[in-house]
Amino acid sequence: MSESNRAMSRRSLLIAGGALTTTVAATGESSALARGEAVPRGSGSGDDAGRARIDVHHHFTAPEWVDWAEREGLVQRQELLWWARWDVDSTLALMDRVGIATAVLNPTMQDRYRTAAQAREGLTVVFEAMADLVALHPGRFAVLAPAVLDHPEVTTWALRRAFDELGAVGVSVKANYNGVYLGDPSYDRLLAELDERAAVLFTHPLDLPGGTPGVPTVPGIPNFMCDFLLDTTRAAVNLIRTRTLDRYPHLSVILPHAGGFLPQIATRMEAFGGFCTPPLDAARVRDYLHRFYYDTAGPSAPSGTLVATAGADRILFGTDWPAASADIVTDFTVPAIETDPVFTDRQRRGINRDNALRLLPALRRAQGLSR
Repeated sequence: MSESNRAMSRRSLLIAGGALTTTVAATGESSALARGEAVPRGSGSGDDAGRARIDVHHHFTAPEWVDWAEREGLVQRQELLWWARWDVDSTLALMDRVGIATAVLNPTMQDRYRTAAQAREGLTVVFEAMADLVALHPGRFAVLAPAVLDHPEVTTWALRRAFDELGAVGVSVKANYNGVYLGDPSYDRLLAELDERAAVLFTHPLDLPGGTPGVPTVPGIPNFMCDFLLDTTRAAVNLIRTRTLDRYPHLSVILPHAGGFLPQIATRMEAFGGFCTPPLDAARVRDYLHRFYYDTAGPSAPSGTLVATAGADRILFGTDWPAASADIVTDFTVPAIETDPVFTDRQRRGINRDNALRLLPALRRAQGLSR
């Protein structure tokens, strides 16, 4: 029985009244956020956790890298989409507006390099930009190491530099690369390196294999609406099928956008797993669903299924900024957590902050915390 159900059975009327009060307070906070107002400390979320959020899903396109990539002929500035137009002033304004203490920077467009030498040069620009931000804004930013799968030696160098010099809190990799999904043996070298570091792998979807990049699979429906969720789900199912977390037991994996469709097809996987190759037994499916982590970027839908499937202690706050605009973050992403009746205040605190600190101890150093 869940914590909330046990409490209800003991003092149903008192708890129901308290839940109503919490919901009203959370709704008030969400409305204030939507209007761009500051939320008083101590409101909602419990113990001010809503004013000290950790954003684990934050896309970072360094302006310095754009300058470099344009000179190299890798991008054309005027053709960059909104999610690649990152700037520090807008970012800090959003973070302050919704109470984000620290954002984990996930470098974008790191699959555009033509040669290993160019990849090393481009990553050097990215690392220097991230180091400058961390130094200029203590505690506000943490960094991820990007994996450049076309160039394994460069990736090894990048991991060493990111972890050992920049204090990276994890590694970013796409759900599939050229149609090959996470869990395939071709990832083993990378995953073995990460397992040695007990690293956290941040996955992210993109267009489904076989289509023209950036062109909607279904005319009129942007790929990020549906296809991205399927991309994440495919990667997760493949990781389960190939027993990747059994082979690399020190590795942790964060699935974005609340795991795509994975929580919703959990029972389907248990029922029909025998048709996979090799077959999936229900016990392994249930085990893996509780071993992944899930972020709230998207924004996430009502969370009853996710909590029942994985547990609230596996959920992490994420915004998808700047792919998700400030209005989306304030009008949808934050209210989805603050007003969802499934969550207790303790669980909200975990989602907003504590779960990330437990999973990513390097964040404590980034925030200047002693423990």
